[in-house]
Amino acid sequence: MDHQKLNNLLLDVSHSGQDPAGKEYRFLSLETTAELAVEFKITGSEIELAALQLDIIPERYQRNIGTIGATGQRKLLQSAVTVVGNGGLGGFVIEMLARMGVGRIIAIDGDCFADSNLNRQLLATEKNLGQSKAQAAAERVTLVNSSTIVDSYHLIGTEKNLPPLLKDCNLVIDCLDNLPSRFDLEKVCSRLNLVLVHGAIAGMLGQIAVIRPGKPLLESIYGSITESGMTRGVEVQLGNPATTPAMLAAWQVSEAVKYLVGLDGVLPENILLIIDMQTAEAYKIEVAN
Repeated sequence: MDHQKLNNLLLDVSHSGQDPAGKEYRFLSLETTAELAVEFKITGSEIELAALQLDIIPERYQRNIGTIGATGQRKLLQSAVTVVGNGGLGGFVIEMLARMGVGRIIAIDGDCFADSNLNRQLLATEKNLGQSKAQAAAERVTLVNSSTIVDSYHLIGTEKNLPPLLKDCNLVIDCLDNLPSRFDLEKVCSRLNLVLVHGAIAGMLGQIAVIRPGKPLLESIYGSITESGMTRGVEVQLGNPATTPAMLAAWQVSEAVKYLVGLDGVLPENILLIIDMQTAEAYKIEVAN
C-alpha cells in the first residue's frame, strides 16, 4: 500500500470544523472512510488509524475524544476484546465496544435466543428467536460499526477450547450466567496473562471486578463450587429485569476502556464493586486473593 498517497488523500478529503466546545479540528466522514477502504483494499479501522496519525478525527468517534483523546482512540482501534457470554450483559457490552471503536471483538456464546430473553437482551428480537447469540452479535456489530472486525463462535467456552480463541486478544469480559464457566474462564485468562473484567447481575444488583492474571477472585466471591455444588447465583431467585444488564454492562465497558487506553481509575485487583439500583448506592468490598 502507498502510505504517502493515503496520507495525502486523507489531508485532501478531510474537512475542518468545530467540536461542541468550539475548538477547530479536522474530521473524516464515515462515507469517505468507506470509500478509501475500498480504494486501498484495507479495513475501515486501518483508514481511521491513518487519519488519527495525522490528527484527523473520524467523525464517528468525535464525541469519544474529549474523554479518551486521539491517542486513546488509536489504542482502542488497535485492541481486540473477547466477550464470553453474549446475552443480557454481553449484548450491551458488545454494542458499546463497537460504538467506542474497538478494532476487533471476539464473541463467544453457545446459546440461542428464547422468549425469556426478550425482556433484557439487546440482541434478542421477536424475529430472531432460535438464532445463535454469537451470530446475532456479529450481525449487530456490522450495522453499528463496519470498521470493527467480529469473530463469532457458537460454543460453550471451556478450559480446553478457550485458549486458542483468546490468545491474541488484549482483554476479556466475563458476561456469563453460570459459575463453572466463569471459573474456567478465570483460569484460562490467568494462564494467558489476560485481564478479566468480571460482571454479574441479579434483580436490581450488579457486581464487577477487574481480575488480574495470577490473582483469582471468583472463589473468594462465590466460594468453592466443587464443595457447594452451586452452579448459578442468586439471580435464579431475583431474576434479571431490563435495566440491570444495561447498567452493569456500562460499568464493565468503562473499566475495559480505562484499562485499554491507560486511563487512571481502573478498579484495584482485590476490589469487588457492588451497585444497588434499588437503594441507589454503590460500594466497594475488599476481597482476599
